[in-house]
Amino acid sequence: MLKLALFFLIVSLVAGVFGFSGISAVSAGMAKILFFIAILCFVVVVLLVLFSANTLFR
Repeated sequence: MLKLALFFLIVSLVAGVFGFSGISAVSAGMAKILFFIAILCFVVVVLLVLFSANTLFR
């Protein structure tokens, strides 16, 4: 997922350099959305591991 966010960021930068502001804005928006989804998934996995590890060591 982070690879896709990086891909859309690069597409956005290249489109911005060449003057395609619409494509650049959409690509930047997609990069932001994918980045925050990846961060949310990471936090959920970390919390699940912490809670499951907590119950294993009781």
